[in-house]
Amino acid sequence: MQLSQDIPQWLAAHHSDGVNLQIKELLYYRTKASLLNLALGRPAQAKLAGGYLAKTKGRGMEFDEARHYQPGDDIRAIDWRVTARTGKTHTKIYREEKERPVFVLADLSSSMHFGTQLLFKSVQVAHLTALIAWAAHKRGDRIGGLVFNQTQHKEFKPFSRQKAVLSLLNGMVKLHKPHEIQDKNSVSNVTFADACARLRRLAHPGSLVFVLSDFAQLNDTAQQHLAQLSRHCEVTAYPISDPFEHTLPQSKYQQMLNLTDGYNEQQILIGEQGIATQYQTEHEQRFNSIHSRLKKSRANVVPISCGLSLERQLAKRSSETDV
Repeated sequence: MQLSQDIPQWLAAHHSDGVNLQIKELLYYRTKASLLNLALGRPAQAKLAGGYLAKTKGRGMEFDEARHYQPGDDIRAIDWRVTARTGKTHTKIYREEKERPVFVLADLSSSMHFGTQLLFKSVQVAHLTALIAWAAHKRGDRIGGLVFNQTQHKEFKPFSRQKAVLSLLNGMVKLHKPHEIQDKNSVSNVTFADACARLRRLAHPGSLVFVLSDFAQLNDTAQQHLAQLSRHCEVTAYPISDPFEHTLPQSKYQQMLNLTDGYNEQQILIGEQGIATQYQTEHEQRFNSIHSRLKKSRANVVPISCGLSLERQLAKRSSETDV
């Protein structure tokens, strides 16, 4: 757990207050791009849109070799010069030069404006989005995305220029308004399922897709959209959670703790072992259900806490992978 005495210094060094969002704290992650490895994991079912060299060979952009003609080869790929020189029919084989767009779905809706230790979940989403965007830019990938809150969304078509990264980051800053959470009696104009549906239309086949959310709105419709997306793209889901959503704070004495989401208030008793155990069990079941749904959608699942810095979490995960 992040030491409480270190939090003010960490926030100051990262130009953040943990609640609001400003562009300066997102620019910080430009120097941290090496924390993320965007190398292609499992192959998507669809061919990529069209610079990575494919492992499979076919008609593409870069000539690889000529080999003897085999039944079933496309006659349009016959290398007539080699055929004439050798007297045997040869076929041109190409390596397909792949350009892999990277897309980020960033959830900044009401449930994300919560945090008890270091950052709001929404701020951690913005930090992780910035890290992904800078890592993609460093590799020369095109970066695009979709950012949404409970009332509006903004789409960003993929481009490889630094301007595309800055456009995405500035878009998040504009849509991140924790002090303008909708009235409890109003109806959300944008749901998580809506955002997933839009992402399906936005992400090209073969893209690398990152979905950043607490998945509080993950229903059957949203799960179906993610499953369809996973058929043609490599999808990584980052469930963002706060430590309080897993376990209640420890207390030597029983006391009432006041909670609020911005317009509703609730009290919960801490320091009572039975309540703490029940709370932990119920929330563990909830998170297990979310992870199960995501895995059924064929998404890679990487849990992230908003109670710890990204650097600590990713560095730890990297060291565990290397062991």
